[in-house]
Amino acid sequence: MRPFLHPVLVNGRSGDPALYVETLFERRAILFDLGDITALSPRKVHRLEHVFVSHAHIDHFVGFDHLLRVLVGREKTVKLYGPSGFIDHVRHKLRAYRWNLVDRYLYDLVFVVTEIDSSFESLTARFRLKGAFVDEEVAGGRVVEGVLHSEPTFRVSTAILEHGTPCLGFAIEEVAHVNIWKNRLAELGLPVGPWLRELKRAVIENKPDDYPVRVSPRPKMPDVQEVQLVDLRAAVTVTPGQKIAYVTDAEDTVPNRKAIIRLVQDADLLFIEAAFAGADAALAAERAHLTTTAAGEIAREAGVRRVEPFHFSPRYAGEEERMLNEVMAAFASPSSREPPR
Repeated sequence: MRPFLHPVLVNGRSGDPALYVETLFERRAILFDLGDITALSPRKVHRLEHVFVSHAHIDHFVGFDHLLRVLVGREKTVKLYGPSGFIDHVRHKLRAYRWNLVDRYLYDLVFVVTEIDSSFESLTARFRLKGAFVDEEVAGGRVVEGVLHSEPTFRVSTAILEHGTPCLGFAIEEVAHVNIWKNRLAELGLPVGPWLRELKRAVIENKPDDYPVRVSPRPKMPDVQEVQLVDLRAAVTVTPGQKIAYVTDAEDTVPNRKAIIRLVQDADLLFIEAAFAGADAALAAERAHLTTTAAGEIAREAGVRRVEPFHFSPRYAGEEERMLNEVMAAFASPSSREPPR
């Protein structure tokens, strides 16, 4: 199965947290956390549509300035999500600059910012470059069943964790995975090409059998033909979608563990912080972070298929292999349990 979602840690396991997720066949991307993102090319930044920020500590939010700098001057809307107080954090970032020349820009840059409080009530504000980034509208709502964003191909859910301040964990799930068999297309006398995106979307959206799919071998070419969806189903298989979870900066407590496990349950891939070594559990508790042992235990208890630890403390520079081994040992063995507070 060729994954639809392709995640990459922008700064590796020890740098500022930022997980860049590209969507296969589409020029779109999602970012979890907004630490230093200068390693991302402008092309990759331009693809961002949704940015999910766990909390506004500097190593998770300093990249907003780079995001702003790269996108100013382009016609773009970016949706940002964060915990309670996040709208104010974005507002103060934007007001740190003078915008008296915005009338000279041809294109508008829009940030739609949503914050979620401890009872899953949400508040949304919009900031437009053409309006000098002054709040234009504010709306309230509720995050139902933890789902922050949903569209036909994927949805993003959240859990509210404690890190001395509210901190969000996230999970992105592909609604379903649609695989196209090229040999079966060939048997139907049909070419591969960008039109397959429309076919996949039609399947995911449960379009009726008589739904017409436009077949074109290359973009910007006249349609070769229209084929009813029912005649294409033989070339398609549908399997459960991919799930990727992202958790960082969480104190190792019973409520946090329960919330994390519920969020990341059965994930194909879990990115989870392992800030401190197992032997430094007291220091981890003082700093409200997870240890390598806790990260591995949580991944095992949640039944995830693969765990990717990150956000190693700088104190372990040069010891990445040790930290990875500790996580994997706890992931593999139930005997290593480190009781949460």
